[in-house]
Amino acid sequence: MAIPQSEPLEVVQLDGLVVLKIIKHCRESYPSDVTGQLLGLDDKGTLEVTNCFPFPSDDDETASAQYQLDMMRCLRAVNVDNNTVGWYRSAHLGNFVDLNLIETQYSYQSSLSEHSVVLIHDVSKSTAQSNLSLRAFRLQKDFMKAFETKKFTTESLAEAKLSFTNIFEELPVQVHNSHLVTLMLHNIEMPTLDADRLESLSTFASQKATQTEIEESRPLAPNFDVLDLELDPFMQKNLQYLLDCSDAQQQEQNNYQYWQRSVAREQTKMQAWLTRRKQENAQRVAQGQKPLPEDEVNSLFKLPTEPSRLDSMILSAQMHNFTKQLNQFAGPSLARLYSIQELQK
Repeated sequence: MAIPQSEPLEVVQLDGLVVLKIIKHCRESYPSDVTGQLLGLDDKGTLEVTNCFPFPSDDDETASAQYQLDMMRCLRAVNVDNNTVGWYRSAHLGNFVDLNLIETQYSYQSSLSEHSVVLIHDVSKSTAQSNLSLRAFRLQKDFMKAFETKKFTTESLAEAKLSFTNIFEELPVQVHNSHLVTLMLHNIEMPTLDADRLESLSTFASQKATQTEIEESRPLAPNFDVLDLELDPFMQKNLQYLLDCSDAQQQEQNNYQYWQRSVAREQTKMQAWLTRRKQENAQRVAQGQKPLPEDEVNSLFKLPTEPSRLDSMILSAQMHNFTKQLNQFAGPSLARLYSIQELQK
């Protein structure tokens, strides 16, 4: 069971080396999804991640578990932090919310520590936006209790007040470097060439290219890329994923409606049987006979089991993630379309 923590977790602090290791591992295996272990320490509400290592890509669970044990033993031997604080996983265009993620994170939080987190590095999103996409999540306590009981019926979800927004809790991520590393970065000087040497080494073509780059880099230089009306491939792929999730959600809704119709049919049969039994008992009482039991209806008719609503919750959470990403990119695209529309008038 999880060890009780004294202070709530507020922030996930990553060392710069950990960030570089995660980026390198995820990009080398892109577009395949990869995972790895996070090592560090939980200190006064801050989860300090100081090291990490990748998991093997094979599907042998026994070999993977042995590899993790060997890595932990080696790190302990060289006096490196070997306390497991979570794991990381790569993603593609924000498509990471699935049952496998929830089961793995539940295992970490229930067996190791409730402060264990999962880091999601979206390689394609980082490339499209030219900005690092690194997010930290953990399962909320109410969802942990529901997942432990494996009951995700409509009634149980209503009693626990659970929805797709209550599955994960996102934590802020900070990148931290030691003072020595920061000092080294500030002291790094880029090599420069004096004007005479640069002129002697340059050719006419290079001078022309340099002049063109200078002109294009001016603050008021015209930039025709912003007038491109073609939709961003990032948006197109998000729309495609969103449509796939909508189809899967529609299938889940059809299954749920089929269960409701089955329950209604069985309840109609039960009510008809009870009506006949009451009429028969009324006749038996009038004849002075003992009435027959009416609780036999529970053994004669069985209501179908309600399907789990967990898959529907996961699909809703993933669709919510896609819509948030589309909302971030739709604004600039619509602004370009309206601008061109006004110019064409």
